[in-house]
Amino acid sequence: MKIVDVKTAALVENPHRVKVSKLHDSEHAQVMHITLEPGESLKKHITPVDVVFYVLEGRGVVEIGDEKQEVGRDTLIDSPAKIPHCWYNQGTSVLRILVAKIPRPTESTRLL
Repeated sequence: MKIVDVKTAALVENPHRVKVSKLHDSEHAQVMHITLEPGESLKKHITPVDVVFYVLEGRGVVEIGDEKQEVGRDTLIDSPAKIPHCWYNQGTSVLRILVAKIPRPTESTRLL
């Protein structure tokens, strides 16, 4: 059994310059934990695989393709492969998101 505590998980350097922790990385999938402080955002990018986002805490704006919507805690968002997407924390509290990439990407994410 492998147990990972998000509070002590290894941080991952990323082009967004936000706090990202890698919770799971196998040949089949990746699971990351993103923390966006108030005013932070991800840069718009394209992921080569399907991505599922689950909001753990806070409220934020998710943009996928031409759609943009504010979402909150306990919301799951499906982001298809190769569609531009990003997140914005325009609020005053922390936004925490669990991210699952399935299957595990073999190509890099591309910033726009």
